[in-house]
Parts: sequence; C-alpha cells; structure tokens
Amino acid sequence: MRHAKDGYKLRRDPAHRRALLRNLTASVVEKNRVTTTLAKAKAVQPIVEKMIGLGKSGTLADKRRAFAYFFKRQTVQMLFDEVAPRFMDRQGGYTRIIRGDFRKGDGAETAILEFVDYKFVAKDKKKKDKKAAKK
Repeated sequence: MRHAKDGYKLRRDPAHRRALLRNLTASVVEKNRVTTTLAKAKAVQPIVEKMIGLGKSGTLADKRRAFAYFFKRQTVQMLFDEVAPRFMDRQGGYTRIIRGDFRKGDGAETAILEFVDYKFVAKDKKKKDKKAAKK
C-alpha cells in the first residue's frame, strides 16, 4: 500500500529524481529564476521554500544540512548570504510559478519558477547586419 507516499515521481527512479530536484533547487538559488516543465516546478517549489527557511535561521546546523543537500559550498554561501536575507520579513511564499507555453518537441507544459522579488530586466539584442559589418 502507498500510505503517506506523496510527492511527484516524474517518471524517474528515486536516485535520478533526487539528483534532478537537487540540481533544480541549486539552479533556482544561484540564478533566481529557472524555466522547466510544470510538473518539475511544482515538485521543486516546496524544497526551495524549505531551503530558504534554513537560510533564514542561519545556524551552523542548518548550514550543514544545506551543504549536505547542495554539495557545493558556493551555492550554500549564496543561499545564506544573499537569498535568505532578502526574505527575512516574509513568513513564507518565497517563490512563484508562472505557467508558460507548450514545448514544441514533446508538448510538455513549461513554467518559470522564480523568487517573488525577482525583477525582470530585458537584455538589449544587438542585430548586426552582414552588410554593415563588412563596411
């Protein structure tokens, strides 16, 4: 019986699923925004929220727990020094999921997982004409 076995399986074996969720969580912490499928975004959102909770407390034990999850000192340092202090006045709800379009290749619904204080800045696209470049 599957009593108390909640969560997303994502069509992966447990080790692959654990690695996927760790990598997605680290990407969100490092880049503040990540584009993925809707199912993966929904699966990783509670983990990111818990990691920010660890970062807000800032104890040595919580740093060790975060390091055991992330494996990268740089990611843990970014979580505790940059990400968590931004949310000290919030009680929860640090991330949001924005639904996107369907991927052309396999039809999967995409989503953007980002922090609620993320400010989108459009990059300037410089188009270079081949004719102008030759002159």
